[in-house]
Amino acid sequence: MKKIPLRRCLGCFESKPKNELYRIVKTKENSIVLDKTGKLNGRGAYICKSKECLEKAIKSKKIEREFEAKISDEIYTELKNMIEID
Repeated sequence: MKKIPLRRCLGCFESKPKNELYRIVKTKENSIVLDKTGKLNGRGAYICKSKECLEKAIKSKKIEREFEAKISDEIYTELKNMIEID
């Protein structure tokens, strides 16, 4: 039986299977992007596919602290749109 990788959500701090979370990546060029494939190079952070977790992470600036960088409103808007689609 194959081991399922777990990752921790920045909103609710629960460990969940990697494929149930969205990945946000800080690349070598210090840009923050959404990784839809889960395979981009760079520092990754994960967030649940729920609006509540995203709101908690945005309000507490947890994503910005994780990457030690300012996150643009475009990234937050794209995340919100992805969650509404799912």
